[in-house]
Amino acid sequence: MQFDLVSPERRLASMDAVTVMIPGTEGDMAVMADHAPTISTLRPGLLKVEGTGETQDYIVTGGFAEIGAAGVTVLAEMAVPVSEAKADMMDGLLDAARAKAADATAEAKDVADKYVADLEALKTAAGL
Repeated sequence: MQFDLVSPERRLASMDAVTVMIPGTEGDMAVMADHAPTISTLRPGLLKVEGTGETQDYIVTGGFAEIGAAGVTVLAEMAVPVSEAKADMMDGLLDAARAKAADATAEAKDVADKYVADLEALKTAAGL
């Protein structure tokens, strides 16, 4: 199936994929060819793409995945190949998220705290 990953900065991938693991807000999702049409929002996590000969991992901080029988298109808020990611980049994202969580209203506090927790788990999963 066709896989495309785009962030505001650049197109990160356009390739033939066997399986795509998506960090959805409702839980992780494995997508293969002939998947039912779905649109999912993303949470911070590792997006894993298994191609015919290799697997590529990307850090994503949010966005949307459009899934269809012929392929997957991910429009990420921010995406970086794990091979290019640096600890200071993740630390900067965490600092900004923690500051927003500290200033969040009571209604938004749980969502902000979950975002911080997802970023912390992502940093660990990426080995940073």
